[in-house]
Amino acid sequence: MRFSTFAALAAITLLAGVSIGGADAHGPTRQKVSETIEINAPPEKVWAVIGNFQDFSWHPAVIKTEGKGGNAVDATRTVTLQGGGTIDEVIAKYEPQNFLLMYRINAVDVKVLPVTNYSSWLTVSPLDGGKRSKVEWRGAFYRGYPNNDPPPELSDEAAIKAVTGVYTAGLEGLKKKVEGGS
Repeated sequence: MRFSTFAALAAITLLAGVSIGGADAHGPTRQKVSETIEINAPPEKVWAVIGNFQDFSWHPAVIKTEGKGGNAVDATRTVTLQGGGTIDEVIAKYEPQNFLLMYRINAVDVKVLPVTNYSSWLTVSPLDGGKRSKVEWRGAFYRGYPNNDPPPELSDEAAIKAVTGVYTAGLEGLKKKVEGGS
């Protein structure tokens, strides 16, 4: 009996060591970014610009958008960026009555945007009784390198910095387009 108890304790100790040691070897964690901007225009006017999934011209880094399916769920678009990179995206959720668009990236070279498994939401909320709007662009993603010890350009920090830059530039471009009337 004594030997069995000792063997059981040894097995538990061994398993605990394996599980504790294994905790250090996990891969990347899901990152999140959220940026907002206030725009001096009613939500309907803002939505008329960002609610058209096939037109991403309001983003200053975008030179061309080509797609299929309009604004329906599963509609696709290929975004061509300045510098020649492309991003393939698909609508996952589209609720114009709620001013909400959710999309995912289907394909992107991590040299263009250092992320994987990327989902994004754009929402427009009324301010000042609907005279102005708040736009939120938020995303969730993993870094571009799925294993441990990523190179600096594919790290969590690089992914967060890149997505934050995309959102900040895009929201500023949206504000300029909507408020400037261009």
